[in-house]
Amino acid sequence: MKNISLDTFKGIRILVAGDVMLDRYVRGEVSRISPEAPVPVLSVTERTDVPGGAANVAANLRGLGCSVALWGITGSDGQAGILGSLLEELRVENFLVCDRNRTTTSKTRLVADSQQIVRYDEESNEPVSSELEDRLFLSLESRISGADAVVLSDYGKGLFAKGLARRVIDAVHRSGGQVFIDPKGDKWERYRGADCVTPNERELFHVPGEYREKGLSLHGGNLRNSFAFRKLLVTRGAKGMCLFDDEGEYSLPAPRVRDVYDVSGAGDTVVSVLAAVVAAGFSWRDAMVLANTAAGVVITKSGTSPVSIEELVSAAKNGRGSKICSRDEAAALGKLWRIRGEKIVFTNGCFDLLHPGHVLLLRQAAAEGDRLVVGLNSDESVKRLKGPDRPVLCQEDRAAILSALECVDMVVIFPEDTPLALIESLRPDVLVKGGDYTPESVVGRELVEANGGKVVIVPLLKGKSTTEIVKSLRG
Repeated sequence: MKNISLDTFKGIRILVAGDVMLDRYVRGEVSRISPEAPVPVLSVTERTDVPGGAANVAANLRGLGCSVALWGITGSDGQAGILGSLLEELRVENFLVCDRNRTTTSKTRLVADSQQIVRYDEESNEPVSSELEDRLFLSLESRISGADAVVLSDYGKGLFAKGLARRVIDAVHRSGGQVFIDPKGDKWERYRGADCVTPNERELFHVPGEYREKGLSLHGGNLRNSFAFRKLLVTRGAKGMCLFDDEGEYSLPAPRVRDVYDVSGAGDTVVSVLAAVVAAGFSWRDAMVLANTAAGVVITKSGTSPVSIEELVSAAKNGRGSKICSRDEAAALGKLWRIRGEKIVFTNGCFDLLHPGHVLLLRQAAAEGDRLVVGLNSDESVKRLKGPDRPVLCQEDRAAILSALECVDMVVIFPEDTPLALIESLRPDVLVKGGDYTPESVVGRELVEANGGKVVIVPLLKGKSTTEIVKSLRG
């Protein structure tokens, strides 16, 4: 599988059309039951508005680094204004059309102690007028030729009730592009010929077909052929996902996650990542793996929340068992960890022939925080510091061994003699060095302490050093 980087999706332009909505969260605490009725009383502490529906698809694509334009229908109300401001903050090109006879779709969730108490929706489900459909399609059509992919996000709110999906699919194919669709309902004729359709398993079995009672393999394969889809990707929750194409059926298990917090928006993330990865030139199998990985990220977060490129790069690396990062990746992931409130610990060295003294240092360093980053001297810097006969192991081998340790979260190879530049970009909370250093002699101490961090010195394990090991081997 090709590796993704922080720059993988820069320059990728994707158009999104669909049912936009505003997801609203009212959070607080419940400590009593109302005297007026047997219902809990929520003491509100926080209100949050985020893009939902097709707007969440656009937010996911922006989080990956794509250039995004969005088409949809709103009402003429306060919710439309809030949604427009959120899209402006995300730098999503906004081509939303206002229908004064409609209400902007909004879903408001009341949440107490991370538990959703109730949700109430404000929406209009009537089919959009032919006039508004024409306006939206003509605006979208004029930009299709410059797009790398088009995503249609159907939430059954009336935008695709007539012929818009069919018109967009034909226009995209005339320009040589690809269309990805997150479907709704059982009338799939409107999606005929799409390059990829991404229903969940429940949605798939709502669609009539001669093999609907025969199971996923037969029903999925039959629907793909019946509607001439190039690909059909079925998301299956805890069972993972399944892809139907000309090569047959290909399944992936769900990614392992510590806790499933909220599945809201996971389908938006899947179709977004799938479209972006394919548009970036990856294989469909690779795109499926990354979409699966991204879904595993968003379900661990509270509420409708898009995936970021930093989160996807981190999760993809961990999924491949790799913790080795470039300096730019390290800085980006460090920023992500800080946003989450995680304490970053940093130590560095040559780590040439890993021995028990190294392991003790690393374990004690990891105990000082939530994430341990190891700066590793490159081969050239080791030669300058230790002499022409070192290192014994090349930097790739040393990094691989370090990344195999459970206590290590990230390994970054640096070419300089000291890790100061790496420390400046990473901004750790704690610096850890061995007992052959004093706090005053630790590189980066002033920077870390100025930011409120600290330096920790770990006693050396007597009689354990790479130099002694090398001498014994040559002795």
